[in-house]
Amino acid sequence: MEVNYSNIKVIGFDADDTLWVNETYFREVEHEFAKLLSAYETENKIDQELFKMEMKNLEIYGYGIKGFVLSMVESAIDLSNGKIDNATISKILNLGKEMVLKPVEVIDGVEEVLKSLVDNYRLILLTKGDLLDQERKLEKSGLSKYFHHIEVLSDKKDENYKNLLDHLEIDVKNFLMIGNSLKSDVLPLINIGAQAIHIPFHTTWAHEMVKEEDANGSYKTVATIKEILQLIKTP
Repeated sequence: MEVNYSNIKVIGFDADDTLWVNETYFREVEHEFAKLLSAYETENKIDQELFKMEMKNLEIYGYGIKGFVLSMVESAIDLSNGKIDNATISKILNLGKEMVLKPVEVIDGVEEVLKSLVDNYRLILLTKGDLLDQERKLEKSGLSKYFHHIEVLSDKKDENYKNLLDHLEIDVKNFLMIGNSLKSDVLPLINIGAQAIHIPFHTTWAHEMVKEEDANGSYKTVATIKEILQLIKTP
């Protein structure tokens, strides 16, 4: 598939699992949560019920660690029929605090790519999640110096992108988005007439999964972030 990037002037980057590791930590905590609730249900059932709770609470809490922790607490109460003890609730809260305090693991090749692009393109960071947590991760990553603009969105749907690009006076024909999620970082951009490059991450949240029949569109998929330098012109 030939995709022309010659008109690109602005490049947007997703953050979680595109610039730094994120989803891996959620999977680890889900496993620890299931161990804490093992007296009440199997791990598979606990995972299913936690995901249902996250989806139910998404419009209330939004994306990020805080909403995830609140959903774990609520799931623990439901799965135990209200019998969960304070000590276990405390352990669940501590799992969330440990997630927040984890060091930021920048993905290999990210800084090299940003350095190569920053002098020739306007780079912006477009992520979703908890504002405080994303600001913390960005600061710890040491990557903020490469971005001309940073935006934490409540969601990443067609309208969210369109409104932001209009606000920043960016023509969709000049915009390229790079990210790990087809649902959030690729297909919405294709829908509004922009370009996108997909960099799959080895772990993907079920909410971000896209059915094969819905994954159509003119976009490129690369194995690593370094490969985008072969697609985008740099002096």
